[in-house]
Order: sequence, then structure tokens, then C-alpha cells
Amino acid sequence: MMPRSRIVGPQALRAMIMDGAELALLDVREQGVFGRGHLLLATCVPLSRLELMIEDLVPRRSVRVVLCDGGEGLAERAAARLADLGYSDVVCLDGGIEGWRAAGYQLFSGVNVPSKAFGELIEERCHTPRLTAAELAAKLERGEDLVILDSRPWDEYHRMNIPTGIDTPGAELVYRVHDLAPSPERLVVVNCAGRTRSIIGAQSLINAGIPNPVMALKDGTMGWHLAGLAVEKGAARRAPEPSAEGLARAKAAAARVADRFGVRSIDDRELAVWRAEADRRSLYLLDVRSPEEYAAGHLRGSRSAPGGQLVQATDEYVGVRNARLVLIDDAGVRATMTASWLLQMGWPEVRVLAGGLTGAPLETGWPRPMPSALKSVDVEEIDPAVLNEAGMNGIVVVDFADSLTYRAGHVPGAWFMVRSRIAEDVANLPAAERYVATSPDGRLARLAAADLAPVVGRPVLALRGGTAAWRAAELLLVQGNENLASATDDVMYKPYDHERGIEGFMRDYLAWEVDLVRQIEADGTANFRIVTPDA
Repeated sequence: MMPRSRIVGPQALRAMIMDGAELALLDVREQGVFGRGHLLLATCVPLSRLELMIEDLVPRRSVRVVLCDGGEGLAERAAARLADLGYSDVVCLDGGIEGWRAAGYQLFSGVNVPSKAFGELIEERCHTPRLTAAELAAKLERGEDLVILDSRPWDEYHRMNIPTGIDTPGAELVYRVHDLAPSPERLVVVNCAGRTRSIIGAQSLINAGIPNPVMALKDGTMGWHLAGLAVEKGAARRAPEPSAEGLARAKAAAARVADRFGVRSIDDRELAVWRAEADRRSLYLLDVRSPEEYAAGHLRGSRSAPGGQLVQATDEYVGVRNARLVLIDDAGVRATMTASWLLQMGWPEVRVLAGGLTGAPLETGWPRPMPSALKSVDVEEIDPAVLNEAGMNGIVVVDFADSLTYRAGHVPGAWFMVRSRIAEDVANLPAAERYVATSPDGRLARLAAADLAPVVGRPVLALRGGTAAWRAAELLLVQGNENLASATDDVMYKPYDHERGIEGFMRDYLAWEVDLVRQIEADGTANFRIVTPDA
């Protein structure tokens, strides 16, 4: 029998949130369920993927951890797993989110809520200029002198974008804008999919003091689509590397921002001290350049966290409130701009690494340290070619990818399943002599195979290299939701992830974002420190 977990009541948890000390507040339900209602500052770490996520999100094992669920027992299961991994100060929220609600406190729908609410408050308090899709379309039709900068990552931009838009993700804007808008008369329009990155991106340029008129596109590509205007698909325009003059202007702009917003730096000697104290204070080294630049060379121990996304979805990179954050880039511009926003979002100890990448040898590629939980998993693996040749005779493949990834492409005949629901959903699987677990890269499949074997009472193998290896072997993948052993509420669908009714989902999403200002003020646990233009 699982030992009873320690609990904390809603009032005590609220006091912990407000006391300024480090706290990892983790909601262990699947993301789609989490998105229906959760605590404002909770980070979603689904039990199904906990072992793969926890060490990046919560690197210090002695930090205070509070686990939330919906009262169905997931938090207690997560507490047991964290104890096995060496986390020593773990408690569960008494009554889960319903206990929190019953105490009179707010629950929030959606994901990345603190970041998105912050964006709405920036627009309200800084009066960020904006224009509608119809107004922008009219300007394009008249041939006015303007440039559209898309502040989303490449994959989102490449999927669909505003015509003529140039991909310039968040923190890249101040770094690259000077060559894209050399004339001070050229209008700079910043867009994203919805609202947050448009607002933060436009306000970044304004805060940096560029001489151009700057406006955010109201409601982004969703607003453009809802206005009946055509988007581009598959565009490949990227903002160029800054020229010598452009870089000099970007550095001068970043210096102004650092002075105004109180951005501080840390040198290699001070960073060494912080590293030495990482067993007492949580430390995150975040490389805010593009993923490509990170892979080409980064500091040991740093993680890729492109600046725009770090502001847009901070909870996906940092799971401990009030931790120490060190931001890294090459020229200091992107790190400074990102730091200026994180400080306003209430992160008290944010530093920019002085000298950037010059202080130590660089590592290349994408480091993939073995999660602690995987080191003890002993599961037999099968190569994709061998599985394919077996013709699935007597074999059932079980895919533990998220439901969107499963829908986009899976091994023929594979069944979708959520790992945390194996016990309750195993009856939905067909009987087989053997089962093969897969997942996108194979790591989750190994954990799932170990969980599934004692439940089905049959051999369970893991697909070596996962579905990525199956794809690399040029074996057939099929699309769709053909075999669902678990419900597809494991992820939060974006409006354009839905297969029908997309416009309705877009309108609902945009209305939700705008309403966050009211709900944040009612909640009272956010510690935003927004610097307004007249401050």
C-alpha cells in the first residue's frame, strides 16, 4: 500500500506562495485536464511524463514541492515517485484544486497563464499601440512603408503567417530590427498567433527606444483569419543577422533598457559561486538565443530557452518560483531584453551573464542527460525493422505519445494510451501475445513498458529509438485517431489544432486572454512589477 502523503491546506499554501521563498507548485494532471482549471502559479508536470520533466524543471531536490491534482489520487502517486528520485520536501494540496476553490480562491483555465495575463496587463498599463487586421490589410493594399515582424518561433511562423511577415522571434526583435527598418519613418508591426507575443514584442521595441512607429497587430494571425483575410503557409523569410551598424544600435538600445529596468549582470566568478550554492538555491542557466545557435555552441549546463518563448511560457522552462535565473547570449542584447521582462514578471534574481559565451569552452549539439528514473529501468527493446518484419503477428503496439503527435503520425495499428491511466484503460487494449510500447523518442516508452507489463501479464518490449527511429527507417506511418485506448484530453489543443469549428475556438481563446486581467486582480497571488512609461 502506498504510504499516505503529507498534505498542506489551501490557506497554508497561499501563505507559501506569498512568502518569497523558493517553491515548486506542480499540477500532475494531464495538460488538457490541467487546462480546464488550475492554480495561477502551478506548473503542469503530468504524472505520465514526470520522470522525464522533473529534473529540468525542478533541479534542486531539497526545494519545497507542493503537488496538485483533481482529488483523484495522482498527487499521491507523484509524491511517491518524487521520493524515489530523492526529493525530500514534498506535500500534496489537501482536496486538490477543488479544495482550493472551496477556500474561496481563484482557478484559471488555459496554459501559460501567468505569462499571458502579464501580456494583457502590459497592454493596459503601457498603452501599447495596436492596429486591427483590417487596418493592416488596408496599409498593405496602399503600399505604405511598413515591415511585419512575426514574433513566433520558426515552426509556428512556417505553419501560417501574415503575408510579407518576416520571422523574428521575441527576443530577436531589438537585436535584428535596425536592419529591417533602417528608415525611422517605416512602420514596424509585430504579430503573433494571438495577443501576448504581439504586445510584448511591440512594447520591447518601444522600450528600447527605436525611432520608428511601432504597433502590435490586434489578435495576431487569429484576428487576421477571423477578418476573412488569407494567410501564407510555408513561408521561409527569416530576419537576417544584424550588420555591424545594426548590432551597435541594438547594443545601445539594450544598455538603455538595462538602465531603465534595473537589469543586472553576473560575471564568471559570481556564477561559480552560484553554481556552488545550487544545493541550497535553485539555479537555471538559460541560453536565450535561437535553438540553432544553441546547438552550434553553448555553455556547459545551460538549456535552450529562446527569449521570446521564455517570456511567453516561463512555466515550461522554470518550475521553481523565486529561483536564480542566469540568461546567456553572445552580444548581451537578447539576454537583456528577456531579463527586463522577467524582472517585471516578479522573478527577483535574474542576471545576464557578462561576456556571454566567452568565459568557458563551448559544447555543441543537444545534451540529453539520462533521467535518473531511466537508469534503473530494465526493458527489452526491439528494432523498428524487426518489428516491421514481424508483421505485427500476435503483437499490439501501444503509443504513449501525446494525442496530437499520435494523430499526426503513428505506427500502423498502434493504440494511443496515456501512461498515467494504464490501470484504468488497459481493458480497452486488444489481447495480444506481446506488446510493444513506443513514444516519440523511445524514452517514455521504456518507462511505460515497465508499467504496462505487470498489468497485462504479457511481455512488453520498447521500440528502440521510438517512433522517430521508425520514421528514420522510412517505414509507414498513418495519421488519425484510429485506436484510442485513452481519452484525448492529455494536451491542451490550440484553436487551429481542432478539426472543426476553428473560428469559434479562436474567438473563445481571444476573449479568454482579454479576461485574464480581471481574474488576475481577483486572485492576488501574482507579484508583477510593471514599469509604465511614466514611471
